[in-house]
Amino acid sequence: MKKYVLLILSPDEKGLIYKVTSIIFKRGLNIDKNDEYVDSEENRFFMRAEFSGETDPLALLAEIRASLPERAEVKLEEIRPKDIVILCTKENHCLGDLLLRYDSGELEANIKAVVSNYDHLKPLSEKFEIPFYGISHEGISRQEHEQRILECLTALNPDYLVLAKYMRILSPEFVHHYEHRIINIHHSFLPAFIGANPYKQAHERGVKIIGATAHFVNDNLDEGPIIAQDIIKIDHSYTWRDMQKAGRDVEKVVLARALNLALHDRIFVHGNKTVIF
Repeated sequence: MKKYVLLILSPDEKGLIYKVTSIIFKRGLNIDKNDEYVDSEENRFFMRAEFSGETDPLALLAEIRASLPERAEVKLEEIRPKDIVILCTKENHCLGDLLLRYDSGELEANIKAVVSNYDHLKPLSEKFEIPFYGISHEGISRQEHEQRILECLTALNPDYLVLAKYMRILSPEFVHHYEHRIINIHHSFLPAFIGANPYKQAHERGVKIIGATAHFVNDNLDEGPIIAQDIIKIDHSYTWRDMQKAGRDVEKVVLARALNLALHDRIFVHGNKTVIF
């Protein structure tokens, strides 16, 4: 029996839940899980439904769209493991964590490849039998480098790109190819502590928490819609290296959590914020 997920973002009006669920019921489908939320300030209705059964998805989608307000956004997909490509540079903690989760069956996705501008993490990727593509940025422009990556990604056709500490700024032109499909992780010190060693800067300021933020990438550096965040409390006894270790731990957890939400179609992007079920 096939399983589907339905996502609706619509201007709010009375009876929307009834209209949608009635159509699903009349087609002999069973709703396994259903969540709704209304943003009263924006007058926006959000709905996520999982259902199972046999149906013509295109006909069902058309019928649901016809029942909703004109500006409604509707997405209907059969539930399946999604394809991802991981981009990284030299740091191995986030990549290693995702590969371990993948190997143990925790990550419900197909890792199509690891792409990096260095070859440092090629042995790690090969340990898990994941294809590795080293695309160096040296001696070429950012535009040419991104074009080579895009050519690689076109062949792989991923649903999502995961920036596992990929330490290069992506141009708006690149981002537009994967709008709301590039997930990044960074320490929550930004933008207060910018540079090569934010943990050393944070140590000098005596910070009391270590944080991480996962977000979608947009045209503004580290200002895309936030998906997940977390913190670890620290104290004066931590050296900056202790802080860096704690930061890497929370980065791994937050990135995996954000990716899991994306893989299960639990994220709505509205403006520059998210609604998550």
